[in-house]
Amino acid sequence: MHILDDLTWRGLIQDSTGIDALREHLDAGQVTFYVGFDPTAVSLHVGHLMQVITARRLQQGGLRPLLLVGGATGQIGDPKEAGERSINPPEVVASWVEKIRAQVAPFVTYDGDNGALPVNNLDWTSELSVVDFLRDVGKHFPISKMLAREVVKARLESGISFTEFSYQLLQSHDYFELHRRHGCTVQFGGSDQWGNITAGVDYIRRRAAEHVHAFVTPLVTKADGTKFGKTEGGAIWLDPELTSPYAFYQFWVNSGDADVVRYLKYFSFKSHEEIEELERATAEKPAARLAQKALAEELTTLLHDAEETANVIAASQALFGRGELAELPESTLRAALVEAGLAELHKPDATVAEAMKESGVVASLGEARRAAKEGGAYLNNVRVSDPEAVIDRSDLLHGRYGVIRRGKKTVAGVEVIS
Repeated sequence: MHILDDLTWRGLIQDSTGIDALREHLDAGQVTFYVGFDPTAVSLHVGHLMQVITARRLQQGGLRPLLLVGGATGQIGDPKEAGERSINPPEVVASWVEKIRAQVAPFVTYDGDNGALPVNNLDWTSELSVVDFLRDVGKHFPISKMLAREVVKARLESGISFTEFSYQLLQSHDYFELHRRHGCTVQFGGSDQWGNITAGVDYIRRRAAEHVHAFVTPLVTKADGTKFGKTEGGAIWLDPELTSPYAFYQFWVNSGDADVVRYLKYFSFKSHEEIEELERATAEKPAARLAQKALAEELTTLLHDAEETANVIAASQALFGRGELAELPESTLRAALVEAGLAELHKPDATVAEAMKESGVVASLGEARRAAKEGGAYLNNVRVSDPEAVIDRSDLLHGRYGVIRRGKKTVAGVEVIS
C-alpha cells in the first residue's frame, strides 16, 4: 500500500499543501522529510507520540527522517493562547535537547539509504546576526499574514511579545536551512502548527523559488472532549523517571471503547486487518478490553522494551490475585502501587485492619473487620482471617510493601517506614 493511502486510512492527514502533488513527489524518488520538537520541558509526553510514530511510519515507507530538536526555538517558545511562555536559561534548554534527542532515537533507524539524522536548529540560528535575520529572513514575511494567525489574534488583546511573534520566522527558516543543507522537501507536524508550516513552504518559494510540501496530523482528543494525555496525576511523559512504564501501560489500557480504535489507527503498527478485528472484538466483547491491552502492550514495548512490558503485565495481573507478587521487581511493584494508591505506614506493629484503613480500601477499622469476617480481606494476595494480626516484616514484599485488597477489585498498597 502507498504510504499516503495508509496515512489516510489511519486518519493521519488533516491538511496538506496538496495531496496529489505530494503523492507525485513521493513517487519520483528518495524524499527527505523533517519533524520538529521543541525542548520546553525535560521530556516529551504522549501528545508528541503522534509525530514520533508518524515519523517512524514515513521511514518505513522509504522516506528519510530529519529529527529536529530545537535548541534555538526551544529558547523562544511557540505562542499559545494561554499567555506568554516562561523563557528557560540556554544551558537548561541545551540539556533538554540531549534528553529529548535520546527519547526519539529508538523510534527510527539510523542505518541504510534512508537512515535518520538528528539536527538542531541552534546550529544555523546562532550564526545569524540580528541584521542578517531581519534583512534575509524578515523581509519575506508580510505582517498581515502573521497577524491573521489564530493564536496571534487571540493574544493581541492580552499581549504578545515580539519574541513569540517572531517564532514563525524561526521555524520557517528551519525548513529553508534543512532544504538547503539536506535536500528536505517535506515537513509535517501537528495541526496546531499548520500556520507555521505553510509559512515555511511559502518562505522557501519566495526565497529559493522552489516548491516544497507539507501536511499536518489531527489534534488527538478523547471522545468526551477531555484532553488527551492528561490524568489526575498530570501529563503522561515518555521519560520513565517521570511516568513509570506501569503508569504508561495503564494509560493505554484505560482508553475508552469510543477512543481505542482511533488510537490503534494513530499509534499502532498493526495491519488494517488486525485493527479491524480488534474493532469487532471491542464491539462484541468490550469487557475483555482486547484492543486496549494490545495497544498498551505494543506501545510500552516500543517505548521501553519487551522485558519491562512483561513485568508490567505481570504486575497488573498479580495485584488482583492472578500472579505471584513476590516475583515482581521492586521498581515495578512500587510503580504499580503508586498508581493504585500507596500510603506510608509509620507504625512498626500495625495490624492488618490498620493497614487496610490507612491504604484507603476501607473507611474504618470496623469496616476492615467486617471485610475479614466475610472473607474479603487480603494481604499480598493471602486471605486474612484475623484482622487484628500484627504485620511482620517477613509478611512484606521486599521487606517493606504490602498489597492490600478488599474483594476482587479494590486494591491499594502500604509502605512500612521504619
